[in-house]
Formats: sequence, structure tokens, C-alpha cells
Amino acid sequence: MKAYPNSSPYSEGIFEQKSFLLSELQSYGVRLTVDEGASSRVGGAGPTDHKAMTVLGTTIMVPVHTHAAASSPFAAGSTLPDGRVELLHQNERIAYVSYPPQPKFYSFTTEEGVPYWKIATLHSKDVLATTVLQTCIRYGNKSTKCQFCAIGESLKAGRTIPHKSPAQLAEVATAAQRYDGISQVVMTTGTPVTSDRGAAVLADSARAIKEATGLPIQAQCEPPDDFGWFQRLKDAGVDTLGMHLEAWDESVRAEIMPGKAEVPVAFYLKAFRAAVAVFGRGQVSTYLLAGLGDSREGLIEAARELIDMGVYPFVVPFVPVTGTQLENRSAPSSEFMRSVLSPIGEMLAQAGMTSDKQKAGCAKCGACSSLSSFENPQSSGCSAA
Repeated sequence: MKAYPNSSPYSEGIFEQKSFLLSELQSYGVRLTVDEGASSRVGGAGPTDHKAMTVLGTTIMVPVHTHAAASSPFAAGSTLPDGRVELLHQNERIAYVSYPPQPKFYSFTTEEGVPYWKIATLHSKDVLATTVLQTCIRYGNKSTKCQFCAIGESLKAGRTIPHKSPAQLAEVATAAQRYDGISQVVMTTGTPVTSDRGAAVLADSARAIKEATGLPIQAQCEPPDDFGWFQRLKDAGVDTLGMHLEAWDESVRAEIMPGKAEVPVAFYLKAFRAAVAVFGRGQVSTYLLAGLGDSREGLIEAARELIDMGVYPFVVPFVPVTGTQLENRSAPSSEFMRSVLSPIGEMLAQAGMTSDKQKAGCAKCGACSSLSSFENPQSSGCSAA
């Protein structure tokens, strides 16, 4: 196995090793001796079954509750008195990591008795994230649900509530900003039956959060039938928009996400162009989950086409989440991820569309992928670090 940086502080000249290590951790996961710092998450939407770790100055989300993580060659020990944690590879220390602290806002509840952590959660080290509607028209039916999705698992386990109101979100965001230095908000939603695909509830939520905090906001939903929603979202306070393809190849989409695949890639492309006209180049993004079936060449070509139209392709390694139909599927290898992320990072840099230029969102945070570490060898690799 390729040599890792030693345990001394990160210095210039080991960029290749750093990006190598980040991609390895996100592919293999990490075995935890103890779960310290900010709580890791099990089940639900977003980077579930992960834990935030700061590695060589970059905060990333690392799988810790997956089948792969249970047998990973990487392990994290207990926290040392100075706050550092030894990162081990096959029982040999290769670096130190640290965990963001448990957020203070988690200790509060609303007047109705709802804990704040059931309304919104900490992602990475300073991002507040929420799923406004914790239900989806596709989720309850195996013939339509996305096979990688666990949006209903946290609701089933009582770790969240079905619908977060604008007032609740504004209240939690205000506390998270005041007590934990939250720098941005990411809002996603399950897809409702309405033709706006959730844009309406996102607009209402964004308006309340923006008025209360002024924080940058990303909203995420499927493309609405009426592209006029893009301007309405922006007017409500949304700074960047995410519309997530998940996969590029239509046959992969039909197999893995049969319901969502009924909205073809061609319609997404039309929506992307309309959204870029409202939010600007680099302020619209999409997830591509590497490991669902798209080839290396397909992902790179997809990224090239998306970048040309001003859309940031946030390429993330697929993580098999417990409780989903794909829980036993293997994550993509770190070699595959580097072969995809390296040329895409170069394309983003050449286009002037690097993650640090986004106003808000998953790509700006960068914690769920090591893509940003391939954009600029001199950067820390994550604006949230």
C-alpha cells in the first residue's frame, strides 16, 4: 500500500498523499473504538452512517456504521488529552484526526417539546442540515423507491419529525448560529405529490431562516414542472440550488431509482439551464453517486457536460447504508474514485468553478467527497475545514 503522511503536522509537498488518504477513508470507512465528539448518524437522509473527522486540516464525512467500516483497515482510537485521536492503518499510526464537538444547540427543545436535533443536524463542522419533509412519494414502494435511500429510517426510529415548519427551522438555525458558529444551511426534502417537487416548502423555510439569521442557504429538490420556482426560491433567500441526478446513465437510473428515473436526464438538463440563468454559473449543483453503475468515462463525460452549462458535478462515493436495498453492495474502490475525481477536479479548476466559489451547499462544504482536494493542490480541500 502506498505510504501515508507521517504523524507530523501537514506540510506542503504531500498533496498527493493527502488526497490519497481522504479517498481511502471514504471508500473503506473507519472502525471506531469509541464514538466521541459530535454524534455520528445512523439511518436517514444525507451523509448517514457517517461521522465528521478532521484529517490533515480537512473535515470530511467518513463511513463508520457500514458493513465495510466494520472490517476497515483503518481505525480511530480514543481521544488524547490534547484533543487529537490516533488514526491507525493496520494498527500502525499514520496520522492524527479530530472530531467536531457535540453542538450546543442539540441540548435545546422547542416549546412543544421537540428536541432541536430532531429538526436539524450538524454536518461536517459548521453546516446546519435538515430534511424539511421526511417522507417521499417514492419511498414506500420498492418499484419506485431509490434503492440507496434511507430517508424513512430515521423517521421510523423516532430520530426526526415528518415535517419541519418554517418557524421551527428559523428557531433552530438561530440557536445553531449563536451557539455553534454555523456558517451555512443546507435544506433537502423528500418529494411530495405536488408538481413543485418540494420547492414550495423549501421557499417557505428559506424565507424564515434568512429573515432570522441571514445565513447562506442551499435548497435541494427534484426539478419542478414550473421553472418559475427557481426565481421564487431565490427571492425567498435561497443562494444555491441542488437538483440531484445521482446517476447519469439512464439504464443505471432505471435499475437503481426506478421512480426518479421517470424524470429523464434530458429534463434535468433543461432545468439546470433555467436554474443557472437565475442563480448563476457554479451556484447550481448536482450529486453523482460513483459506484451505482456509471463507468469512469461516463462520469467524466457527464461532469464535462454539466460544467459547460455552469452546473457543479458533486461526485460522491456511493455508501451502502444499513436498512436500504443496497446495504450489501460494495462501495467504489478508492482507486476508482481517484481516477474519476482527479480529471473532474482539473476541469472545475480550469472552468473557474471550484467549490470555494459556491455561496452555500454540499459542494461548498465538500465533506462528503474528496473532490475539492483535487481542484487545487494548495488548498485545504474543504471550505468547512
